Order: sequence, then C-alpha cells, then structure tokens
Amino acid sequence: MDRFSFLNAAHVAYFAEVYDQYLQYPDSVEPSWRAFFQGFDFARTQYGEELIDDQENYVFKQPQTGEEVSLPNHVYSELKVVELIDAYRTRGHLFTKTNPVRARRKYSPTLAIENFGLEKADLQKEYNAGELLGLGKASLERIIKHLENIYCDAIGVEYMYIRNPEVVKWIQNKLNTNENQPDFNTAQKKHILEKLNEAVSFESFLHTKYVGQKRFSLEGGESLIPALDAVINQAAEKGVKEFVMGMAHRGRLNTLVNIFGKSTKDIFSEFDGKDYAQEEAFDGDVKYHLGWTSLRKTNTGKEINLNIAPNPSHLETVGAVVQGITRAKQDDHYKANPKNVLPIVVHGDAAIAGQGLVYEVVQMAGLDGYTTQGTIHVVINNQIGFTTNYLDARTATYCTDIAKVTRSPVLHVNADDVEAVVHAMLFALEYRMEFGRDVFIDLLGYRKYGHNEGDEPRFTQPKLYKAISKHKNPRDIYAEKLEQDGVIGKGDVKELEKAYKGELEENLEISRKEKTTVITPIMQEEWGGYTYGGLTEMLSDVDTSFSLAQLDKIAEVITQLPADKKFLRKIARLIAGRHEMYFEKDTLDWGMAELLAYGTLLAEGHDVRLSGQDVERGTFSHRHAVVKVEDSEEEIVLLNKLQENQGKYYVYNSLLSEYGVVGFEYGYAMASPRSLTIWEAQFGDFSNGAQIMIDQYISAGEDKWNTQNGLVLLLPHGYEGQGAEHSSARMERYLQLCAGNNMFVADCTTPANFYHLLRRQMKLNFRKPLVVFTPKSLLRHPKVVSTKEELVNGSFQMLIDDSQAKAEKIKTLVFCTGKFYYDLLERKEKDARGDVALVRIEQLFPLPEKEIRETIAKYKQAKDIVWAQEEPRNMGAYAHLLLHLKEAKNFRVCSRDFYSAPAAGSATRSRKRHENTIESVFNNK
Repeated sequence: MDRFSFLNAAHVAYFAEVYDQYLQYPDSVEPSWRAFFQGFDFARTQYGEELIDDQENYVFKQPQTGEEVSLPNHVYSELKVVELIDAYRTRGHLFTKTNPVRARRKYSPTLAIENFGLEKADLQKEYNAGELLGLGKASLERIIKHLENIYCDAIGVEYMYIRNPEVVKWIQNKLNTNENQPDFNTAQKKHILEKLNEAVSFESFLHTKYVGQKRFSLEGGESLIPALDAVINQAAEKGVKEFVMGMAHRGRLNTLVNIFGKSTKDIFSEFDGKDYAQEEAFDGDVKYHLGWTSLRKTNTGKEINLNIAPNPSHLETVGAVVQGITRAKQDDHYKANPKNVLPIVVHGDAAIAGQGLVYEVVQMAGLDGYTTQGTIHVVINNQIGFTTNYLDARTATYCTDIAKVTRSPVLHVNADDVEAVVHAMLFALEYRMEFGRDVFIDLLGYRKYGHNEGDEPRFTQPKLYKAISKHKNPRDIYAEKLEQDGVIGKGDVKELEKAYKGELEENLEISRKEKTTVITPIMQEEWGGYTYGGLTEMLSDVDTSFSLAQLDKIAEVITQLPADKKFLRKIARLIAGRHEMYFEKDTLDWGMAELLAYGTLLAEGHDVRLSGQDVERGTFSHRHAVVKVEDSEEEIVLLNKLQENQGKYYVYNSLLSEYGVVGFEYGYAMASPRSLTIWEAQFGDFSNGAQIMIDQYISAGEDKWNTQNGLVLLLPHGYEGQGAEHSSARMERYLQLCAGNNMFVADCTTPANFYHLLRRQMKLNFRKPLVVFTPKSLLRHPKVVSTKEELVNGSFQMLIDDSQAKAEKIKTLVFCTGKFYYDLLERKEKDARGDVALVRIEQLFPLPEKEIRETIAKYKQAKDIVWAQEEPRNMGAYAHLLLHLKEAKNFRVCSRDFYSAPAAGSATRSRKRHENTIESVFNNK
C-alpha cells in the first residue's frame, strides 16, 4: 500500500479535482495519481460494487500488480459525482430540448444517476465535486439541476474532444456563467423581438404578394436574423471592421434585407422579373444568388462593412470563396489585426453533411496559407434535404460532425428559442475572437414549406409536415413569453408587424413604377479606378516593358543566396546557374522568366500570391521560389528581399485539394484586384476536380453578378508519353466556356511571352480570369529561352510568325499552339523544309482573328493551310477554331484520331500516334 500512501493525505475536494482532470486529460495527471485512477476505473468496469468490503471503504486491486488499494466510501462517492459531471459535459448534448417539432432520438446509456452508482437517497447529500462547477460544496440535486440547465436545455454543447486544457477551461467557465442561460435586459429583448418580427413579417409579405414564386423562405429558422444582428453589433464592439458572409438560397433574401440593408424595392423588382439596366449581353442571375455590400452603423454608432458573396446553386461552393475574400482583406488591410475581418458561413444541414468541399475548407482553417483566424459556421438545420430524410442523409449523429476534424466546439440550439439562439451566437463570437478558431452553430428548426414554395413536402414527410402546419412561428412564441413576463403589452407585436409591412407596401409601390433592375457588384470600394473590359480592350496591345537597370537589380537579388547560410549543393548550383544565364549567357529559361515577371510586379508595388500543390518548388522542380537552409530548414524567399516598399510575394504549397483551393483563390482575387493571384495545378487535368468553380465562377461570374476577377490558372499541358491523366489540361473544356469577353486563354511557347502575359494581367485597367496552358518538357528545352532584351522591350504576342520563313516559298502554312510547335520545328529542321511555315497562336481566346487573317494573306502562295495539334481531334483547340474563325473550316486538320481518353497509357503507342500526327503535317497525301 506504500505506493499509494499519498491518498491518505489528500483532501476530498482535491480527489475530485484530480479525477476530473484525469477524465479529461489522463496524461496531464501525475503518474502516481494516474496509476491509481487507472486501477480504480478498471475495477469499477470489471467488478462494480462487488469489491466494497465494509461500510467505510471501497477496496480494489491494481490490474498491473494485484496490489489492494482501499478508498474511503465518501471519497468514492465524490468520484461517482465527478463521473456524472463528466458524462454531462461529454454526452449531455444527446439529451437536450433542441428539436422544436418532433421528439429526439433515444440514446443510451442515459444520464440517470443510477448509471453512475448513485441513488435517489444521495440527492440531498452534499458533494465537494460541486466546486468543479463553481458551485462550491453542493447537494447532488443542485449539481444535477446546474448540469441540466447548462447541457440539456435549449442549447447542447459539444467540446470535450478539444485537446487544449486552456480552451476547455475557458468554455466551461463560460457555460457555468448563468448556467448557460440567456440574460438579456428589457431593451435587448425588445430589440430581439423587433428583428424577429422583421424576419417573420418579410416572409409572410412575400408569401401573399408573390404566391408560388420561389424565395426559399427562412420560415422555421427566423431566429437567424436577430442572431446575426446581435453578432454584428457585438463584433463591432470587439474591433471587427468587416464581415464576409456566404450562404445558400435558404433565407438569403431575408438576410439581404434585414441584415445587409438591401432595399426591398430592389428585391421586389427582382421578383417581378424585370429586365436589367445593364447591356443586352449581360445575363444576371436569380434573386437568391446575388451578392451585396453595405456599410452599416451598429446600435452604438460604429461603422462596419458587410459583404455577402454571390453564389450559385451548387451548395457549399461559396464557403471556399468567402475564405479567400476574407484572407485577401486581412492581407491587404488588416495585417496587424486579421481578426478584424470575420467570416460567417451559413450552411444547410444536408449540404454540410454531404458535400465534400466542406471538409476541404475546414482543413484549411489552421494552415498558414489559408487561415482566416476562425470562421463562425451556422447551420440552418431543416432536418431534411430536398425530400431526403436526415436519417438517409448522413451516417454521423449530427450534420455538424465535420467540426470534430478541427476539434471545433458545436452548439446545437432550438431555433424556436430565440434568446438561446442569440446567446449561442454571442458565445461563438467570443470564442472566435479569443482563440481565432472555427466554431459551429447548429440551428435546429424546420422548413415550413417544401424545398421551394411551389413544392409539396407532404408527399414524402406527411407526419412531419402535419406537425409543422400546427406549429407557431418563433416570433409568436417569443411574444407570448415577453407578454407573460410583462416586457411588452398585448398589442405591441401587431403594431410592429403593421409598421414593418407598411414600409414594405410603400417600397412595392415605388418598385412597380420602375421598368428595370440593376445588379450591383460587391466590394466596389476595392475596385475604384477599374473599368469593364470589352473585346476591343482585350485584344489591344498593352505596354509591359520594364527598365533594364531595374531588371538587373531584381536578377541580382534572386540569383544570390545569403552567404552566411548553408544550402544543399544542388540548390547552390541551381541559383548560381540562374546568375550565369542572366548575367553571362543572356539565355533565360522558363523558370527564370517567371520569377522575373513576379519580381518586376513586386517592384511596382503589386502583391503576388501563388498557391497550389507543390508550387514552392514546382511540380517539375523548375521554380524553387522558396529555398531551405540545409541544417535548419529555414525558408528563404528571395523575391521578398528586392527592395524597400515592394509588394509581398506569398507562395504556399496547398493541401491536396483542387475544388476548395481554387474557390479560395477566386475569392482572394475578387477582393484584391491589385494582387496577381495564381493557382497552379500539379498537372493540368487535375483542375477538373474544381470544375464547379470553373463553370460557375471563373467563366461566368462577371456575366451573372457583374463581378470582375483576375485569377490566373497555370495548367501544365503537353503530350510526353505520361498517360491519360498527365498529358492534357483539357484545353477544349476551357475553350468551350469562352464567350464574348469573359476570360483570356493562352498557350505560350517562349519564356518572354509568358513573362509579358503575367505582367499584362496587372497592367490592364480591368480584370479577367486568365487560363494558361503551361509546359513541362519545355521547362528545360534548349530552344525555349529568351533574352533580356525580349523581356525589357517586348510585349505579349498573341501570334508569333515564323521568323525563318520566306513568304514567297511557303507552300504549307501550319498554325499550331504550345509545346507541339517545337516537335514540328524539330521535324522541319531535320527535313530542311523551307516550304513550310510554322505559326504559333499564343492566345486562344480572345482569338487574334485579325492577325491570323493577315498571316494567311502574307503567305498567299500557300495552298495547304493546316491546323496541327497533338491532342485527339475531339479535344484540343480545333473545335474552338471552327466556332470562332470562319476560315478554319477550310484548314487541313492534323491531329490524333478521335479518342475518349486524352492519351494512350503505353509510351510506345503514344509515341507512335505522336509521330503519325507529325508525319501528316509534312506529308500531305
């Protein structure tokens, strides 16, 4: 017994405290105590009450040694109460009153005291374990009541999986305050009622004025509005300057009006289906997808900027965009206090559980390149998808179980209890501001109608919707409570509703006098000085020249490693080789030209952000934007050492995600037009993992939402025998999306042209997405080099003519693009074919039609005009040419045959097809 003699000197309250600590963090307890508690738990699990040998002591054997340990029964009882407390903390959320319209599922074991070796006779006994809850020594009855109020009332809390004791203690202290119950004064309660009335009245007004129209109402979750209102007001007091919000269609119109202050006049115009005031080519979007920005004054007069991002119907997509917008604002305006920008993402219960993008975005939360210092996630939990029951929508207990990935706390709240909802949201705000981490609110309510107002939900959930049809709305529930408490009079709610609906009627009348509606882009304060670019502007020459003296200085910095640090010999040789290629040989390869493009933009004050899988080094080891000290792995970014007052070069290896990361970078570019924002795919076709972002945002964002975006996609492309997944960037898909003036698409063949293309992206006074098909084998091709002169005085060439061709001798004019040009050039030089001209189309969209026609006219002796591509006939750029260049229908096409896969898996077969295509160019039979 000597080994546990310390037990005799321990105070009962100390027993309880240490056991509580052991239950939460076993490894944090002193080894002797840990050994004791392990034996205690083992004995209770294996033998239960059988080991009590008298009325005073509980005796058990240590499982490892067989040593008997005697524990006074009053101490043993304290430990039972500690176990009960731990059970409430861990599992209390399973037994809450959080479902407003139906009974909760049953879980076992329950929190009945008998399950912890306690009896009803123990309820009046006092236990020192109460000190763990801030109650002091208290009766078991008082302890249970306290725990029930905290963990099993209208708010259920999950947090015990968090591994940081300080965070857990902070949460427990917050919950113990007022027993996790709301404590609002009379003025606050009246304000909550006012916002709740706005939410309810807005929906009922639309339901009567626009019968059967889709609006995706918030009915059943209206308490979201006073909750968001409270967060905005309180966040401003804590220093938050900007909100960035993303949400799907459910409740969006209500939020736009009652939180963001969008005029109901504009909402009514959208309901009436009026045409847009913008030009005919503009398409716009449905009313519940549109974004908005407003400057709002809080209740105490503080100004706060509110942004809600536009979104498509593809659920959860906007979450990634919101993170990018937030990070851009933090980088550009709040570098010292990034918490001053607060992201809030509103989810649906079916979507947060079912959409994999949520996992990608949640995994970004703690990463250097993507963190936004914590997001408040709110789930409008309808307990149903479109028609799918929640039991068919997930395996997890809760739709919010994704929160456990990052050990974020979750608060499950009854949406009918508006004070509890506001209380939970304010807790979430405080948690985020304190720890800079994500927090989740599960707003458990219902959906009054079907997925949209024209749908019949009783087809699939007759029992649930029978209950919903008889259920009072949250405003009326709250008003009854306030009347009973004497906070408001009997007719006050009717007066509030009458006044609010009167304003709506006035705006409806004004709206119906207007013939058109306007789509207003978000974040206009970030876009001052920019115009919209049309086709003429996109095809105009842009000055991208740069001073040689300044270029020399940049090259000097990025071609020398710090002398006082030790680097791998390969890195030292590589950087020295760059110094040689610039200062001695004047033959700049692709990687060097790319870094110089970034360097010149940084010197001119632009920030550059590059992210993607393995971009710091580059998938093909060509970039080495970040070099590491050999012994310490200290990261050196030479581009950030150019000069004082330069832009910042951000380069981040991303998580293994395309969808989420592309969405993030799109959001970043949307909020930071003065930054060059780039996402690089590991291989070009990996971008199809982000197809929703490409289709819904990148190619169509300006046309739908009037929002510009300058995101650059670098997509490695080229046929080099690496199989179906590492050859093609699926050029045809991007070209099919091209229309009007929506984006640039390029396939460069020289380092200088790539350099000028990147610089052009920042020199334009408008922004368009830029898709670049980048090389792999060309990164080290001896012919793929440029001179300093070409960088300093050149400009981007949309078409590159054959400088060796003599027009009068040309019989075959070949148009091509990208890496295939060098394969054709090799054959041309080998066969000494002076009768063949190879002309490169460097910009595929907008297609330089004028230059192409001038080239055809120049080589008027050529009767054989060829379009040559290495891709199969049904892929690549051929179909694009047929759509955008009328002359293309008369071109002789040289390509691989029609195939379903982009390339053959066999290197031999791939090489044979490639050679056959080249042969067809030079041998017209």
